[in-house]
Amino acid sequence: QVQLVESGGGLVQPGGSLRLSCAASGTIFSIYAMVWYRQAPGKQRELVARITSGGGTNYADSVKGRFTISRDNAKNTVYLQMNSLKPEDTAIYYCNVAMGSIPFGSWGQGTQVTVSS
Repeated sequence: QVQLVESGGGLVQPGGSLRLSCAASGTIFSIYAMVWYRQAPGKQRELVARITSGGGTNYADSVKGRFTISRDNAKNTVYLQMNSLKPEDTAIYYCNVAMGSIPFGSWGQGTQVTVSS
């Protein structure tokens, strides 16, 4: 069973940066794509970024040019570097393993990101 633990969230002012981390265990991390999703209050969970096993990346239009997803297969960890944060980025951020773009692990608790002055 895949286990995912997200960390790195917090309160940041607009324009600030945060780096999220997601440690995975219970699977052969390197062979799967990894995804970051987020869920804002009252909204559905949405895909933010995806990184393939080979390092190819995709982003939601709303975060292109501001967010960067990366992975360290030796550490079974995926990261999300978030720059130029906006209040609309406020959400709980979750990671997951994915087949293609379809997440299949159990969702963790996520990490709260709040962008506010």
